[in-house]
Amino acid sequence: MQNALLRRHVTYLAGHSPYYRQAFAAAGVAPSQVQSISDLARFPLTSKDDLALHHETFHCVPPEEFVDLCLTSGTTGKPVALPQTFQDLGRVGFNEEMSFRIAGIGRGDRVLVAAAMDRCFMAGLAYFLGLNRVGALAIRGGSSSINALAELVRDHRPTAVVGVPTLLLRLAEALQSRGSQPVELGVERLICIGEPVRRADLSLSVLGRRLTEVWGAKLFGTYACTEMATAFTDCEAGCGGHVIPELIIVEIIDERGEVLPPGHIGEVVVTPLQVKGMPLLRFRTGDMAALHCEPCSCGRNTWRLGPILGRRAQMLKYRGTTLFPSAIFRVLEEIDWIRGYYIEVFNEFELSDRVRIVVGSADAHADAAAVADRIAARIRVKPEVSVVSPEDILEKTLQPDKRKPVMFFDYRETTHKGNE
Repeated sequence: MQNALLRRHVTYLAGHSPYYRQAFAAAGVAPSQVQSISDLARFPLTSKDDLALHHETFHCVPPEEFVDLCLTSGTTGKPVALPQTFQDLGRVGFNEEMSFRIAGIGRGDRVLVAAAMDRCFMAGLAYFLGLNRVGALAIRGGSSSINALAELVRDHRPTAVVGVPTLLLRLAEALQSRGSQPVELGVERLICIGEPVRRADLSLSVLGRRLTEVWGAKLFGTYACTEMATAFTDCEAGCGGHVIPELIIVEIIDERGEVLPPGHIGEVVVTPLQVKGMPLLRFRTGDMAALHCEPCSCGRNTWRLGPILGRRAQMLKYRGTTLFPSAIFRVLEEIDWIRGYYIEVFNEFELSDRVRIVVGSADAHADAAAVADRIAARIRVKPEVSVVSPEDILEKTLQPDKRKPVMFFDYRETTHKGNE
């Protein structure tokens, strides 16, 4: 099925996409060369820069066929517009329907959507469309007000909540401050978006464990981005996000662009299938993860994408060690008195970065040196650590034009950061 869909996809690109028609000619490839997924490696990769620089040449339909404008989150640069046709919105709804069903959501559920539907973001709209198809009640709470979300939970008792994990933890704390115990409010499932809640070995992270304890709910990790218009969602087995095979093809590539076998960590490259308005081929997400092909106990036969371990552009070279910010974040999550954090990275030497970690705490006895020692014990290098107030952390990380907290600030020169 995927091979047939891929052949149709590449033929459609060659016939309707000015960008890919030129890219195929420059690479000396033709649709007839694609018979199976293994042939994809012959075709060029697509980057975020390509989308920004050649935007309208990716369009495959006349402007009047677009009915909705979606913008990327802009987490790694200026937001890019991805307009949707009516058919594309139906595809997005189908994707979210499948994702919710994988997570056990069905008719009769009441689902609080703690994600934005405004600012042209796809997330909140996609969840709303998916819940409509499932037959569940959508409670459109958004993500801008913790107080409003707390009232919705107390007044309307959702059976599931969709949101960024750190926001869900803040929501639980807000409910507790009002005398309500989240574990007693009837929430059975937390659908976590935007941030990983599992480690590379698929076990729950410290943040994931905290969420399950405070809410008493089952946790489901997800991964998606606007460009792929598809999601990978955990089933109850928690063995990675299941691929929806009729909607997307996934590759994992190394630094040279070579495709890696299952189980190896590399950059996630996706080819979203059955997109009409602005279809993409071999899109580089910049995210690092591994594919898993072992049988899942839930009975599904699809491969699964493991947790996102970091971004390729955020890889740090620090005193002879290569690591991702997520390795540091996992240590910080284990320290009870820390209330928020972020990392700043600067040029130091050609082969080493300067890393500054800023943590928030209201504890007058908060010890930056102890945090540095704890990080050093885990990753073998001791970074610079500063302690500020939790309010300072929120002011830095919660930005009005971003849909999730920004916790990595890269001040290295562009030439040092590479392509991203």
